[in-house]
Amino acid sequence: MMPALQDAAVHLSDRHFRTIAELIESQVGIKLPQGKRLMLEGRLHKRVRALNFSGLNEYVENLFEADHFETELTHLIDVVTTNKTDFFREPQHFTFMRDVAVPALLRSRGRKEASLKIWSSASSTGMEAYTTAMVLDDMIRNGSRFQYRILGTDISTAVLRLARTAIYTRDVLAPVPEPFVKRYFSSSRDKSRGEVRIIPELRRMTHFMRMNLMDKSYPVDRDVDIIFCRNVLIYFERETQRKVVEQLCGHLRPGGYLLVGHSESMIHSAVPGLKQVQPTIFQV
Repeated sequence: MMPALQDAAVHLSDRHFRTIAELIESQVGIKLPQGKRLMLEGRLHKRVRALNFSGLNEYVENLFEADHFETELTHLIDVVTTNKTDFFREPQHFTFMRDVAVPALLRSRGRKEASLKIWSSASSTGMEAYTTAMVLDDMIRNGSRFQYRILGTDISTAVLRLARTAIYTRDVLAPVPEPFVKRYFSSSRDKSRGEVRIIPELRRMTHFMRMNLMDKSYPVDRDVDIIFCRNVLIYFERETQRKVVEQLCGHLRPGGYLLVGHSESMIHSAVPGLKQVQPTIFQV
């Protein structure tokens, strides 16, 4: 292959990189600076091979073909989104939920039993949602009287498939307390696979669906008790952050909580009516 042709196959031209960067920002709010260019090129090669294109630039040239644009946009979003997640990530949030938020929400209901709604708004592979389910189930086992439902949403169809199957490799269990591992995970019959699965009782309490935080409205109830939106706002411009947080808060019941990531602790400053409880925890 001639050098110029080889370069076109493995590297994006400036024009084609801008095309993808502008498309992604307009669709999902994520900025792709030049520093992400090599990452994007590396991740796109699999799609290029799957579609039998000669290289990255031919892929971009054909991206907007009307007959497959929507389908390919879904794949492209899967490629560019970062899905770093862990069980019990930022564990102080789950401690706060157990010790402060849930007891306060239950007291505010004034009933012997209540039903709580929790929303993991950037749920990735489901670890955040299932961690929440473990903590809530453990509270019920220890005498708290409530029911709960958990919704997980994400823009990436690939991670949502993983979340729904709830199958993980055993090596991700390190942050999970050992009693929870024994109680809430079942092992694969084929021990050589090294896989575990969330037990059916927790899977039944958790529902996942695809949703874009950039949408003008969210198909979610407006009486949610706790919303997790952690480590996704950092990828948005400040004005987009404000709009997303305002929308999320519109789905919280009075007294409900919004939990964000450590690097997102100042997002409340531009949102009226959002009270800071702790550096990364807010209440409406």
